[in-house]
Amino acid sequence: MDSFAEVESSNTTNNNNNNIMSSSSSTSSRYENQKRRDWNTFGQYLKNHRPPLSLSRCSGAHVLEFLRYLDQFGKTKIHTPICPFYGLPNPPAPCPCPLRQAWGSLDALIGRLRAAYEENGGKSEMNPFGARAVRLYLREVRDLQSKARGVSYEKKKRKRPPPTTLQFSGVTPPSGSGGNNRSNITHGV
Repeated sequence: MDSFAEVESSNTTNNNNNNIMSSSSSTSSRYENQKRRDWNTFGQYLKNHRPPLSLSRCSGAHVLEFLRYLDQFGKTKIHTPICPFYGLPNPPAPCPCPLRQAWGSLDALIGRLRAAYEENGGKSEMNPFGARAVRLYLREVRDLQSKARGVSYEKKKRKRPPPTTLQFSGVTPPSGSGGNNRSNITHGV
């Protein structure tokens, strides 16, 4: 499924060519390959939806339904508030808490699907992957998992290059100014 129109048509007909790679995608990056697989998976989900759902009628609510469906395949232990290991990053023993999709995986998936939607002809203002409900859901999942697993999901601050030091050419400042020329600078009012 390489285009928006193709996803639309595959939802109404039995298209068995979903996994055929074009010659240009054989040299694609790992990210591009994953994005294509995610796009195909979402297209298949829409096709299997009851009743079948076309991409043009897909909303943020359908994306949330898809994310909740994916939870059953998760591999990350998310402790419930009544679990004795709630909030511990490395629990000392097994517990019956559910396995879920990790927030980082869901966040990355939505990013790839959001990009794929637009690359395949969808309009950015109609992108269901960028819906407010999806952003709020991801924030809620992040916060709940952070508390349950005792892991902080704070944004990493980018390292900025150290400030460059000014090299003075050895020229002495004009006499009487004491080297501070700031009094002569006027600021726009």
